[in-house]
Amino acid sequence: MEFRQLECFKSVCEHLHFTRAAEQLGISQPTLSYQIKLLEEEVGAPLFNRIGKKITMTASGDILYRYCLQIFGAMSGFRNEINELRQMERGQLSVAVLIGEINEFVSGLLGDFSRHHPNLKIRLLGSEDVVGPILSEDADIGVTILLKDDDRFEKIPIYEEDFYFVMRDDHPLSGQSYVEFDQVRKEEIIMFPVTHSCRQMLDAVSLGMGFKLQPKIETTTISSLLKLIQSGAGVTILSRTLLHLYDPQGLVTIPVVNPSLSREVGIVYLRQKYLETAARELIERIKQSARSLNLVNPLRD
Repeated sequence: MEFRQLECFKSVCEHLHFTRAAEQLGISQPTLSYQIKLLEEEVGAPLFNRIGKKITMTASGDILYRYCLQIFGAMSGFRNEINELRQMERGQLSVAVLIGEINEFVSGLLGDFSRHHPNLKIRLLGSEDVVGPILSEDADIGVTILLKDDDRFEKIPIYEEDFYFVMRDDHPLSGQSYVEFDQVRKEEIIMFPVTHSCRQMLDAVSLGMGFKLQPKIETTTISSLLKLIQSGAGVTILSRTLLHLYDPQGLVTIPVVNPSLSREVGIVYLRQKYLETAARELIERIKQSARSLNLVNPLRD
């Protein structure tokens, strides 16, 4: 049973006239009659009584017409829901975000995005491993440090950021124009736990230089880390994103050199995945937010 045959049948039921039904469908009357004949053969019973020029529906025709209305109603609802999904009036968008300042960056713009799309359900998944939720399709997109040489993912670079030595404004190094990374081993350093991406990068750099970082204090939250630095408990190294999101009152930020530290932040999603309109709009908002925050070395779109 073909959908086109049901369209022909429905039109004849509504008009009870083959000529008018054919005109509505934009086909010839013989073509319409042939489609109805095929449908009757498949149903195994006549659908219309043909008495001269008068047409009425048979009992079988009445039954099929009731189901036909349900089918066309379902198709109409399907089209409406697809259109609403494209316009972000309903549906769900799941975003996996690297825990830390990148999570803070993305969550800061989701409020306004959600207000513009009140019927869209949004899930923000903070994770140390953004790849996992994307591979399991628990997340539509991920915002993270861009992966290297992984053909499973499409990548959208957003910006590059540098890292800075952060200390209280009365620290002996506060007047310098830069601080060499090696200096960190001489300081009482406060850091995130080893599961944090920033900590992992700093650990890798220090090990490459022949020493292991020994933090005086470890803390899991950004606010507590900044308060500890403001209290004079020690120093730290932080990303440009974090420093833009928080007001480091009483603190001085100095570029780190030898080596200079930087990373590329962007969006990833499965290569074969179709991104709905909501995901594409959120990606554009993330780009715009990065520009408005004047993050270091913004990349071209």
